[in-house]
Amino acid sequence: MALFRKAVKKLAKGLGRTKQVFVGGLRSLLVGKALDAELMDELEAMLIQADIGLGATRQICDDLHTAKRDGRIAKGDDVLDFLKTELKKYWPESDRGVHFAEISPTVILVAGVNGAGKTTSIAKLAYQFKQEGKKVVLAAADTFRAAAVEQLTIWAERIGCDIVRGSGKDPASVVFDACDAAAARGADVLLVDTAGRLHTQENLMRELTKIRDVVARKVPGAPHEVLLVLDATTGQNAISQARAFQAAIDVSGIFLAKLDGTAKGGIVVAIRNEVNIPVKFVGLGETYQDVEHFDPESFIDAMFD
Repeated sequence: MALFRKAVKKLAKGLGRTKQVFVGGLRSLLVGKALDAELMDELEAMLIQADIGLGATRQICDDLHTAKRDGRIAKGDDVLDFLKTELKKYWPESDRGVHFAEISPTVILVAGVNGAGKTTSIAKLAYQFKQEGKKVVLAAADTFRAAAVEQLTIWAERIGCDIVRGSGKDPASVVFDACDAAAARGADVLLVDTAGRLHTQENLMRELTKIRDVVARKVPGAPHEVLLVLDATTGQNAISQARAFQAAIDVSGIFLAKLDGTAKGGIVVAIRNEVNIPVKFVGLGETYQDVEHFDPESFIDAMFD
């Protein structure tokens, strides 16, 4: 229970801007008001502005109309508790854990667009796995950006994990060497950093497919996870990114970065409603410790309480 409260407290801090702008705005809009058609229209507009998405917003508003008709809610004050309860129901039972290989190493391919916070998110994952007692090796396969290799090297030194570098080399070659190194060093997890790319760059998306094929040949069952880093501050554009990457590399989970930097934490709801990929991790700050496994109930509690 203490661990749960600590996680909610950390999430609440990271979701400070969403709580202030979105939930604070909801309270200002709803408290002390009659739940009439005008108020419902204003609520719908606020949900859309929070990046909850058109589909999810329509579903929420339909549920609100039904609840009002059935007498379960009668005034604006009732809506906040109703929203909190309903949003928790939006996530069915789902496997949001990491799939670890029966025989190490577990290979996790990490992808994302330029500027999404991918390299820092990899550092956060490495820290998380280290905290769980696992030996981690990083593969610096973002060979197009020298600063990415340097940045990942600094993170590796701080966290205390090995890194396989390959500045200037073909990314697939770096990954090939990293698979051998991870096996030779008895690593539990190999985290593969890839070059940031726009989801519209077909040639670079094909390169991701090539990297995926390399690890599949080198390690049985690999990649065991393909995590897509999405920048929460980009709002609905994150949805189109997720769809494009899913088509190219069969994404198994999402790392939602920079949640602390947006007032639109509702993007988590839009991802759930419009993309059939589970959010597995959320980034809540700039240090490698600022990461949490995503749990819908804790997330909604932190956002509303």
